[in-house]
Amino acid sequence: MRATVWFLGLMLLALAAIAAFSYPAWTLLHPRFDFPFHRIGERIGMLALLLGFVAVARHLGLADRASLGYGLARRAFVREMSLALALGVASMLAVVAVMSALGLLEWSGAAKVSGGALLALIAARALSALAVAFIEETFLRGAMHSATEREAGARVAVLVTATLYAATHFFASYHIAPGEVTPWSGLELLGGTLRAFAQPLAIADAFLALFAVGVVLGAVRAATGNIAACIGLHAGWVWVMLVTHELARPRAGAPLGFLLSRFDGFVGWLVLAWTAALAVPLWRFYASRASRTA
Repeated sequence: MRATVWFLGLMLLALAAIAAFSYPAWTLLHPRFDFPFHRIGERIGMLALLLGFVAVARHLGLADRASLGYGLARRAFVREMSLALALGVASMLAVVAVMSALGLLEWSGAAKVSGGALLALIAARALSALAVAFIEETFLRGAMHSATEREAGARVAVLVTATLYAATHFFASYHIAPGEVTPWSGLELLGGTLRAFAQPLAIADAFLALFAVGVVLGAVRAATGNIAACIGLHAGWVWVMLVTHELARPRAGAPLGFLLSRFDGFVGWLVLAWTAALAVPLWRFYASRASRTA
């Protein structure tokens, strides 16, 4: 599990960088630029993660296309990613349809959006979803899966990456007003970022749902040997979620409202059940597809 320790250490390094360097960076930048303190801290964490990722990838022998999950030929990669994107969108639209049928969503916001604005929203969220999918899948199902699989096998790689995938979704955005910034604000920002973990029962439904999603993506990665389908599925799911968040909100007082999490009003018990139902068919589909193209 040496590789897993390296990647967990990388996450801890990024969090430590937020605590240590947010205030010094803010004192340098704030007199010239009106950047919010939390935004500076987030960028420092991302930079530390990027630099650390490059170093760890080279140290563990992961700095090649195959280890990062991009071993498939470009045309085949785009084809598999596109197919998975369509599957991801279709399956998540089905979840949204079930939510609506159960009276869990209030769509009043959708009536205020014109046709042109709706198309712009859909396009913008598609780009956001693809960016998120490429970054997260390259890190988790790409490099981390490859490194862990080499040392401990595919099952451990799937479980470890799924756990980290679920946990990182609870890093919250925490704001500190300019007039309240002190030399200790980096630590305050770190504590605020991790505050969701102080009440584990409150996030249990969302965590389990995200863990299940991570397991499905990891199983697809193990079956195909690359992250093309993982990126497509991930992007398709996130795309539909982002658009839904803009157009609808959880219906207050819905009898089955507990099926949506209090964390984000979407990912909860219903998504967990839907993911569990899709897990085996998706794995079999991609295992069969991989065996035909091998």
